[in-house]
Amino acid sequence: MEDNGRFLLVEETSGSNLVLNQPAGHLEEDEHFIDAARRETLEETGWHVEPEHLLGLYVYKAPANGVTYHRACFIARACFHDAARELDDGIIRAVWMTRDEVAENMHRLRSELVLKCIDDYLAGTRYPLSLIHEP
Repeated sequence: MEDNGRFLLVEETSGSNLVLNQPAGHLEEDEHFIDAARRETLEETGWHVEPEHLLGLYVYKAPANGVTYHRACFIARACFHDAARELDDGIIRAVWMTRDEVAENMHRLRSELVLKCIDDYLAGTRYPLSLIHEP
């Protein structure tokens, strides 16, 4: 989610480190991608959002453990913020950062996909949500 050149990220624990990431998570049983994007953003940031576009599908193999991750990244519109909402375990805070601030913190990013997604967004990449076919 972007607002006036700033992007919504979460500061979260990963092992003994604090890392920066976009709101992210896993699909729950029988959950659709778009519903998961809404839910994970709310649970991790307190923001109610409405996904408007698919930014892309990304594959990342973590060098630390060799696990391959598949990421669907969405572009969403902010609806409203619930500042009183308790955030998920492991989430320290939601933080708004510019692209340059994110780049200055490369060493703290959960993966290079964090900056890649921001750069793709700034390059104008957009796909319709109708690209996703779910029952």
